[in-house]
Amino acid sequence: MSASTQPFTFRISPLIRYTLFGLLVSLVLPLPVLQVKLGSAVPLWVTLAGIAAGWAALAAALSQRVQTDGQGVAVRYGRWVPGFVGRSWRMAWQDVREIHSAPTSQGGRVHYLVDARGDRYLLPMRIAGFARFLRILEAHTGLDTSRVKPLAQPWMYLALLVCVVLMFCVDLFIIAAAFAGSP
Repeated sequence: MSASTQPFTFRISPLIRYTLFGLLVSLVLPLPVLQVKLGSAVPLWVTLAGIAAGWAALAAALSQRVQTDGQGVAVRYGRWVPGFVGRSWRMAWQDVREIHSAPTSQGGRVHYLVDARGDRYLLPMRIAGFARFLRILEAHTGLDTSRVKPLAQPWMYLALLVCVVLMFCVDLFIIAAAFAGSP
């Protein structure tokens, strides 16, 4: 079995996954503490339910995985993820006609796999092993993938991770200050 026909599963890059989870936690960590300390009129359970819903939505979006095999490529989400959060799809290799690129509002480019009917499927670009995925795609379709680059470079997520760590430090300071002033 050649490397390109062997089944592979690509998941969202751990750097991206953990950075985004860390960002969410750092944004909401002090909220319940401050809410209790300041005697907010909003019940604590509402805040905790909102945090749990945000956590579940992010986990759902980051459960995306890309699967390749000798027949085609598929994008799947966890079984527990509702269809409106992420659209799963599958495309046979012989149905891929082209890679269509489009600019983003931030100056980057996104890429779509296009079939014979003109249907476009967003190329997953935040997966670990993206270069390997492109080699598999090129081997099966014959399309040139040399111009396809990840939407965000790893250094961008590393910079965001540094900001998240700094935010955690501020969170800890806020929580410590809230408890230091307790009677």
